[in-house]
Amino acid sequence: MNWKKEGKYLLLIIAVFLGCFYLPVGTARFDNAVIEAFHLVKWYAREHVLLCLVPAFFIAGAIGVFVSQASVMKYLGPKANKALAYGVAAVSGTVLAVCSCTILPLFAGIYKMGAGLGPATAFLYSGPAINVLAIILTARILGPEMGIARAVGAVVFSVVIGVSMALIFRKEEKAKLAIQMAMPPEEVKRPLWQTSLYFAAMIGILVFANWGKPQESTGVWAAIFTAKWLITSGFAVALALMLIFWFDMRAWKVAATAVPVAILAVLLPDQPLISFTAGFIGLSIVTATDRGEGGAWFASSWTFAKQILPLLLIGVLVAGALLGRVGYEGLIPSEWVARAVGGNSLAANFFASFAGAFMYFATLTEVPILQGLMGNGMGKGPALALLLAGPALSLPSMLVINTVLGLKKTVVFVVLVIVMATISGMLFGMFFG
Repeated sequence: MNWKKEGKYLLLIIAVFLGCFYLPVGTARFDNAVIEAFHLVKWYAREHVLLCLVPAFFIAGAIGVFVSQASVMKYLGPKANKALAYGVAAVSGTVLAVCSCTILPLFAGIYKMGAGLGPATAFLYSGPAINVLAIILTARILGPEMGIARAVGAVVFSVVIGVSMALIFRKEEKAKLAIQMAMPPEEVKRPLWQTSLYFAAMIGILVFANWGKPQESTGVWAAIFTAKWLITSGFAVALALMLIFWFDMRAWKVAATAVPVAILAVLLPDQPLISFTAGFIGLSIVTATDRGEGGAWFASSWTFAKQILPLLLIGVLVAGALLGRVGYEGLIPSEWVARAVGGNSLAANFFASFAGAFMYFATLTEVPILQGLMGNGMGKGPALALLLAGPALSLPSMLVINTVLGLKKTVVFVVLVIVMATISGMLFGMFFG
């Protein structure tokens, strides 16, 4: 008998037993934390999985099937023009109004297709960080200097983090490039403009289906919000036509999906999520039963869903237990957080960056959270630090990034975000605190 190996099993069993034996069931905080964990994962499933993640999985799957590796390497690969590669990656969030979880399938898609580690991680950070609506909301509620600092900091962060990742892991990147360069060139099946419009239609569905309600009831943002489902439907119709005429999918199959969705939209105008869900169920059936590119598209999308979704739900469950929801308590008391981020000290900025990196923020929710914390004494420096670290990272996203990049690269990426957010908070606090 291998006593060393069996001893480890014994210690594990003892640890699990003691954890169960002393489980604080019955105490108010623990019981409430368990309830909050399930509340948060329920809210996440209702608000983010269908509207955000499902479209993102299909976009990521499409990247793997319809975008040639040569194209990705030309614009985002290790040998691509650095100004172009990092410029595109750094401003991607102005188009994608997504959270730290929704960006993951898109990041995994471009990285696996040959994007360099630097541009890919710049995209991973910038996607949720440079959200135009969130920056405008930040400027209106927390002050223009905070909004400007967030916008400038997010763009600079994405480039610096991407360049740092590329330099730190340059040997691995060279080896990856050598393998990619040895691969034969892929045949281009359709013009670039067709592929671009196809992706634009899917991104349009993702963006407008998730368009948040603005504070004002008038103006451009309010008008777009009022018409969001009509605009989303327009992009969906365009996508359907492209699938028929450019991707050779059977017209009767696409029509069989579109008709029930249209009927549901007319019968249930106040419940657009039902028709939206029906549309993606139909798209799944159409693509899964297609023997050509559509089948490959579904298979690629399903691969991302299997890899990412379970980890995200587990991560959201844990985050809910630890920190609860907005206005509700988890295991960690909110007053501890408020006390730790008071003033503009190094410790306060580091804690804000560290806590923000592990917390889960849905798109736009970070602003009211910070408004409450600042009302309880949070300094402006830690507030900016949390804004720069929080929306771009979360415990759920870390679990997924680990499966794509590996533990070493994930740790370095997280550390870079926390360190830079801390430094930025310190400098901002010195001048504006």
